[in-house]
Amino acid sequence: MKDIEFEIQNNEFVKLLLESIGDGIFVLDTHGRIIAWNPAMEKIAGYSSDEIKGQSCKILNFNQCFDKKCPTDIRDCGILTYGKVEPTECLLSHKKGHVLSVTKNARVIKNRENKIIGIVEAVTDLTELKNARLKMEEATRRLGELNRLGGIIAKSQVMQNVFTFIKASAASDATILIQGESGTGKELVAGAIHSIGERRDKPLITINCSALSESLLESELFGHVKGAFTGASRDRVGRFEEADGGTIFLDEIGEITPYIQVKLLRVLQQKEIERVGESRKRKIDIRIITATNKDLKSQVDSGHFREDLYYRLKVFPIYLPPLRNRKEDIPLLVNHFIKTNNEKVILKVKGIGKPALKAFMDYSWPGNIRELANAIEHAFVLCTNRQIEINDLPLEIRDPNMIPGPVEKEKINPSIKNIQHPHSLTQKKLIDLLRDTDWNKAEVARRVGLSRASIWKYMKKWNIPLQP
Repeated sequence: MKDIEFEIQNNEFVKLLLESIGDGIFVLDTHGRIIAWNPAMEKIAGYSSDEIKGQSCKILNFNQCFDKKCPTDIRDCGILTYGKVEPTECLLSHKKGHVLSVTKNARVIKNRENKIIGIVEAVTDLTELKNARLKMEEATRRLGELNRLGGIIAKSQVMQNVFTFIKASAASDATILIQGESGTGKELVAGAIHSIGERRDKPLITINCSALSESLLESELFGHVKGAFTGASRDRVGRFEEADGGTIFLDEIGEITPYIQVKLLRVLQQKEIERVGESRKRKIDIRIITATNKDLKSQVDSGHFREDLYYRLKVFPIYLPPLRNRKEDIPLLVNHFIKTNNEKVILKVKGIGKPALKAFMDYSWPGNIRELANAIEHAFVLCTNRQIEINDLPLEIRDPNMIPGPVEKEKINPSIKNIQHPHSLTQKKLIDLLRDTDWNKAEVARRVGLSRASIWKYMKKWNIPLQP
C-alpha cells in the first residue's frame, strides 16, 4: 500500500498523467481508502483532493457496482474477486447532494509478485452527454413536426410560414383560397387544414372543377332529383350534401362558369343548396376550401370572375411558393420520394449521387413537386447501382438547355406547321391538329407542348367534340 502511494506522490510522470487525463481518476488502497484524486474528479464530484483523501469510496455512493449498490467494506466489493469492473452506467452522489449520471470502470493494481496493492477507477460524467441527447431527441421531434404537416414535407422558411397559416386557419371555419402553381401541393394543404381542424372526424370531399362540364359540375356539386334531365333516373345526393358537417375542397376554382359562380356565391352567403330539378332548399354545414393556379384577381379585373365571389373565397388566402423558390426542400423531398418508391420495388435504392442532386438543385422545376416525384420514379426505372446517378434522370433535368427532339416534318400538316408556342394555339389550329392526328389528344398535346389535360380544357372551352 505504501509503495503505490509513494509512487503516486513522488513520481512526477504519474502525477502529470493523472492531472492531464480528462476523465475522473481516483486510486484506492487495499482497504478502500482514497489515496489519489485527479482534478477531473474534483470537478465531477465536487470534493477537493485534500478533503477526499483517506475517505472510503462509499462517500460517492455509486448505485451500480456488480449489479448492487456500493458496499460499506472494500472486502465485500467484487473488484477484489473479479479484478475489474467493465464500463457501467450508474449514478454518483455529488458533494452538494445531487446525483450525476456517469460511467465508471475499475481495475486492480498488482505488483511484480502478482499481489493486489490498490485499485484504480475511472469516471466519465454523462451529464452533458445526456443533456445533448435529450436536446437531440427534442430537436428530432420538433424537426418532424416542422418538416411534415398533413403529408407536406418542407423545412424552408417560406414553407414554415405556410405551416403557420395552416395551423391558424384550422382554428376557424373561414373560407380558404389556396393559390399556387400546378404541382405545388394545394390538395395536400387542404387535407392538412381539414385533418387538424374541428371537422377532422367528418368527411373531406374533393372536386376538380376543371374536369367537368358546367351541367355535370352542377349536378355533381348540388345533386339532382329524378327526372331533372335526360338520364336522371333517380335522386342523387350532391357533394355539398355529402360533405355536410365536414369540408369540401373545390380545386381549380378559376375554371367555373359564371352560372356556377352565382350558385356557389349563394351557398357561401346562405349555407343552403337546391338540388337540380327541385326548389326545396336544404341547409348544409360545411367548410369550403378552394384552390387555383390562376391569378383570380386578374380574372376579376378582366371580368371573367365575380368580384363578390372572389372576396368571399379569399377570406383566408394561403399562397404556396413554387419549388424553385424553396430549393432547400429538394433534398428532403428527394429522400421522401426515394423512400416511397422503395416500398414498391424489390431492389432498393439507397440514395442519390451528388451530381444528380446538384442537377435537381439547378433545375427550375416548372412542374414543381409533381415533376420532382415523376423524376424520381423515372430514375427508379433506369437505376441499376442502388444509387440514383445523373444518367438516370430525365433528359430535361440532366441538361435544362436541351430541347426535346424535333417533330418529324412529314407528320405536320402544312396548315399548322407555324405553331411555335402553346399560347399561339387557336380554335381553328386545334381543330386542324385534331383532324391531322385522327383526334389523338396525346399527340396533339405533344406537338404543341401542352399536357393532354390542357388540350381537353381547350376543347371544352371551344365546344369541340371529343370524337370526330
